[in-house]
Amino acid sequence: MRISLPAAVSCAALLTAAAAPAAAAPFAPTPAPALHAAEAETISDAELVSFAAAMESVRPIAAAAGSAPTAEQQAQMAAAIEASGLALERFNAISTAVSTDAVVRARLELATTEPSPAGSAAAAVTDAEVEQFVVAMAAVQPIAAALNGAAPTADQQEEMATAIDSSGLARERFNAISGAVSQDAYLRARLAVADARRAG
Repeated sequence: MRISLPAAVSCAALLTAAAAPAAAAPFAPTPAPALHAAEAETISDAELVSFAAAMESVRPIAAAAGSAPTAEQQAQMAAAIEASGLALERFNAISTAVSTDAVVRARLELATTEPSPAGSAAAAVTDAEVEQFVVAMAAVQPIAAALNGAAPTADQQEEMATAIDSSGLARERFNAISGAVSQDAYLRARLAVADARRAG
């Protein structure tokens, strides 16, 4: 059985794009201390949603303020942050984590992305399959990159098939998930979280 190489290659590109750093600058004049990995995991999904809402409110104020916000602009930003339900210190800690921790960045994207529609192919992908797919993609991606757009040889096809089989994911399921990834932002975000955790 042939592996759906174009789907695998485009999936790799989508995962790379999903992992791009988010622009989140701490509100405080001095950055909050960085959270350790274990502390970063204590940031809840609800806090990430609140952080995103706060950032939406703060961005226009910060853009108008430039590099030297007035006392009034500082107060407006503080009020916008507190209205999101976060204390300033917690907002700054989350902002630092988003800037420095790939897992937190990926989780922020996931927490602020509309879930896959019920009954869709993407919604049917289990957490275990997400983990297996990420492992398979990590093994398939270098082989696909080496092709440089050329069709795979029989040996390369077999190498990719072996990599997928080693992940525990059936090839048919790998191809189905590859197809769903290009259509569903929430599934891409789930894969980005799993990939960031695997890389960390």
